Amino acid sequence: MKPLLTLLQRPLLHVAGFSFFINLLLLIPSIFMLQVFDRVLGSGSRDTLVVLLVGAAIGLLMLMMLDHVRGRLQGVAGNVVAESLSPVVTKLVVAQGARRSGRVQPEGLRDIATLRSLFSAQGLLAMFDAPWMGVYVAIIWLAHPYLGMTALAAALLMLTLAVANDLFTRKQIEALQKAAAGSTRYLETSLANAEVVQTLGMTDALIARWRSKNAEVAAMQAPTARRSVAMAALTRTLRQAVQIIMLAVGAWLVITGDASPGVTVACTILLGRALAPVEQIVGSWKLLAEGRAAMRRLGELLDSAGAEPQRMTLPPPRGELLAQQLIYRAPQGERVLLAGVSLHLASGESLAIIGPSGAGKSTLLRLLTGVWAPTAGVVRLDGSDLSQWPREQLGPWLGYVPQDVELFPGSVAENIARLGEVDPQRVVQAAQRARVHEMIQSLPSGYDTPVDPQSALLSPGQRQRIALARALYGEPRLLVLDEPNSNLDGAGEQALAEALKALRGQVTVVVVTHRTALVQHVDKMLVVEAGKAQHYGTVAEVMKAMQVKAHAATEGAGHKVVTMPLPAATMEKAS
Repeated sequence: MKPLLTLLQRPLLHVAGFSFFINLLLLIPSIFMLQVFDRVLGSGSRDTLVVLLVGAAIGLLMLMMLDHVRGRLQGVAGNVVAESLSPVVTKLVVAQGARRSGRVQPEGLRDIATLRSLFSAQGLLAMFDAPWMGVYVAIIWLAHPYLGMTALAAALLMLTLAVANDLFTRKQIEALQKAAAGSTRYLETSLANAEVVQTLGMTDALIARWRSKNAEVAAMQAPTARRSVAMAALTRTLRQAVQIIMLAVGAWLVITGDASPGVTVACTILLGRALAPVEQIVGSWKLLAEGRAAMRRLGELLDSAGAEPQRMTLPPPRGELLAQQLIYRAPQGERVLLAGVSLHLASGESLAIIGPSGAGKSTLLRLLTGVWAPTAGVVRLDGSDLSQWPREQLGPWLGYVPQDVELFPGSVAENIARLGEVDPQRVVQAAQRARVHEMIQSLPSGYDTPVDPQSALLSPGQRQRIALARALYGEPRLLVLDEPNSNLDGAGEQALAEALKALRGQVTVVVVTHRTALVQHVDKMLVVEAGKAQHYGTVAEVMKAMQVKAHAATEGAGHKVVTMPLPAATMEKAS
């Protein structure tokens, strides 16, 4: 946050400077009132009144211009916050979503929006005007000590209310923010499965659960809202009351001959001006408290990312992959998902990972791509730990097709080009390497066909094949595929097999599959069960070991034949 605060210093200092002159010009109504009561009315001079009017008009025109510029600068500060924080926070949110298997929690982006709203609120300007309360009280004190003591007591009372409001509502507002974010996140996550919800008739149940969470938020919001509204009403009432008291004290001083009517009226106006920022702060306290909480959360988020050192640029990798004793424990809980898995692939070698569901295959792939960091062990690419590769430098050398394929809004060509500048030659080359060029040409607009994640224009199999072309875009040295044939038909699976066969010896490939058809196109196999490596070696070695194990299991069973009882209807027919 330090670079951001440094960047904000200039506009905020300008806002403070404009606030200084604005608050000086706000003395004009009080001075005008004082001169009218004590000079114009006493002397009956019309010329004096005209001069005072002209001077006041010029001063108010300057006030309007300065206030307008200050408001614009406030908006500039908000834009600086958004433009400076959005890229880095988005990167952190994406990284967190990747570590959570795609479950993105965009609270950081919402915090940026909260800060932008804060910088466009009048409550923030009131924070710059509040210190002038002491100046106004001092001026009133110079007019008469009794009036100054009355103003000081009123100022202390209003400040006490503001501090009490903070103490009473801070925890409630933060808890309310967390609950509201949880309710919104639940709805967003549920709507991602809208097709299942609609097909299975779960809409009413979903709405009921969401309304239940909203009811919890409303139950928390009600007392906070009542307290905030009550505090704001009390603050407005007390401000009016102290102005009446100030006017009464001034009238008493006029009666005793210790002050003039002009001084009384001018001091009453000054006191109202002195207390106005406090009233605005109390009225905008919820927004200010939310902005402060958002600033704190963003600070924690950025500080956690700021600890990463700058990495030296490494040469392009050849594709040698080494994993040593990988152990991965679930972030929440004590369950070990991988335990001591090791493998080694020379540049251009390929590996098939097989095993039952839940064995830890997808977890292993995420560790091999560096998206997840192992609890213990290390993954090396060309001898360098993956954590030493800056993600922006490593990404172009990696190809990745996840188990659940998602394309991005844009054209097919833009998706293959990884949302960067579309190089037609490289896009077509990637599609041809993935054996998907003809399929793309058959689409309504070919490579310019728009991709809508919510549209059924592309089938799951077509999306998977386009994702393979995206993975092969450029010159990837390591290709990681998580069940790339799960949605493919016969033609698509044949095209995938041909692509893997062509890549053999050129690109290091790691593929997770439940189908043995792809095994013949790889060099090595790894069998994973319950997070542990059961067999690892060349395809022939692993297949032989699996056959021996299966044969031993059959021998252990003693070749016993168990006769199952026939259904009752069959027995009756046989009799």
